[in-house]
Order: sequence, then C-alpha cells, then structure tokens
Amino acid sequence: MPKVAIITGASSGIGAATAAVFSQQGYQVVLAGRNEERLKSAADNLDGAITWAGDLTNSQACNNLVEFTMSQFSRLDVLINCAGVIHRHTAEDTSDEQWANTMAVNLDAPFFLSRAAIRHMKKAGGTILNIASDWGLQGGELAAAYCASKGGLVLMTKAMALDHARDKIRINAICPGDVDTPMLKAESAQRGIDYEVAMTQNNADSPTGRITLPEEVAALCLYLASDSAAQITGTAIPIDGGNTA
Repeated sequence: MPKVAIITGASSGIGAATAAVFSQQGYQVVLAGRNEERLKSAADNLDGAITWAGDLTNSQACNNLVEFTMSQFSRLDVLINCAGVIHRHTAEDTSDEQWANTMAVNLDAPFFLSRAAIRHMKKAGGTILNIASDWGLQGGELAAAYCASKGGLVLMTKAMALDHARDKIRINAICPGDVDTPMLKAESAQRGIDYEVAMTQNNADSPTGRITLPEEVAALCLYLASDSAAQITGTAIPIDGGNTA
C-alpha cells in the first residue's frame, strides 16, 4: 500500500516542489492550502494526488484535514509543514496584525496540524518535517516577527521529537536560506527592490554563489522521510549554501 503524505503550502514554491517529488516516488499526496484553484492546478500532473483547501491557522481545520486524509487513505505516514509568511519590518514597524498573522501561519498552524497528525501516527509511526528557516537559527534584519516564529518552530520541533521518539515518530526541521520561490519575490516587493536585482545580490552573498532551488529542499524532505534517515530526529538542518557557517 502506498505511503501517504500531507504537504501544506503545496500550491507553489517549496510545497509544490515537495509534492511533486513525493508523488514521483509513489506517495499518495494530499496538497493542502488556502487556494483551492491553485492547489488543483499544482495537483493536475501528480498521479493519485488530491487537494484540501482551508485555513490551517484554525485548529479544527487542522483536525479536519487529518480526518479527511484518514478517510481517503486510512493511513498517514508523513506531514510536511511548508506554508509560511513573512512581513519585512523591524519590531517597531510591525503591526499587531502582522505579528499575529506571522505567528498564526508559521507557528500555530504547524503546531495544530502536528498535534492532529501525532494522534494517528502513534499507531504506526511516522515523520513530521517543519520547513523553518536559517533565520530560525540566527537573526536577520527587518524580520523580527519572522525570526521569532521560525525560532519557535525549531524549538517546538526539538521538543516534540523528544516527546514522541518512543512512538516511532521522527520530527525534524529544515532551515532553508533564500529559495527561488514566489515568497522571495513578494519579499523583494515588500522592500521595494526589483526581483532581478535582489536575486543578483542574494546569489552573490551565498558562499556557493547561488541561492537554493525548491527542488533541493524537496529532495532533503524525501531523504528525511525515508528509512535511511531512521536515526535522524530532533534536528534543525540548514540548506542555505553555507550561510549559517
């Protein structure tokens, strides 16, 4: 029986790339996010993929997504929390609404969905992967709320991994640097910087001479979900071209 993976933020960027890679490897994939039309477009060329649209900052919606998956496939092997948001401001310039939105999407949703998934994974084991950020490991300018949320996600990952290691549930965080995604393009627009100019600078700033591709993050997700990574849990793994080094 094929393994089953839920992937959030799956309509674009890292989430869409990860859904494609897992589908190619024979997983039944549930693409989850807010925009049903974009999710269906991302799922069109993936064998056996289905979609679920809803607001995952709501705990009941997270419960519903997991129950929907179980009703369709009777199992859940992998959860990948990819959805994220960034507001490029100092703390002084961050509004209450922007702070709340950042925490809701980047921290609350992974917590609610992981909690719901664990209730089923305790029966047969499983893997949870949280897409954090290298700014969850170190600070970054004009990103106070984002850094706080991703730092919280890293430590939540470690705490949950310890709690559920004996349940055969492995939980890890992946910490990308800049990745060539629509989110990075939107971030450049927030800062009033032309995307091509930003890309040139980001590539130049990386020790490897370029930023990361979504498919490279997806490949790391696939490895961490595999049996080859059976002893890897509670980690926060940078994939940033050496920036955190």
